[in-house]
Amino acid sequence: MATPQKDDDQQTPNPPAVGWTGRIEQHYRRIKENAETYPYVWSSYIVVYGGFGLWFAYRWRKLRRTEDRVRVLQERLRKLAESEESASSAAAKSDKASPPADKAPN
Repeated sequence: MATPQKDDDQQTPNPPAVGWTGRIEQHYRRIKENAETYPYVWSSYIVVYGGFGLWFAYRWRKLRRTEDRVRVLQERLRKLAESEESASSAAAKSDKASPPADKAPN
C-alpha cells in the first residue's frame, strides 16, 4: 500500500500579494517566520530599542516636569514683581499727595 505522502517540511509558495492588505499580510508572515527562526536576535533588538525607548521617555518626562516647575516659578516671580511695582507706585502717589512736612510756609 504505497500512498503518496505529503511532506510537511516543504512549504507551498505563498500566492502573490494582492493589494495593500495582501502585501501587509505577506510582510507580517515573513517577519513572524524570521522572528521564530532567530529569537535571540529579535529579543536583543527588543531589549536594546526598548531600553532606548524607556530612556527617552524618562528624559522627556523629566524635561516636561522641569519646564512646568520653571513656568510656576516664572509666574510667582511675575506676580511678586507686579505686587512690588504696585506697592512702590502707591507709595509714590501717597508721597505726591501729602505736602512736604520739612518745608516751612512763607
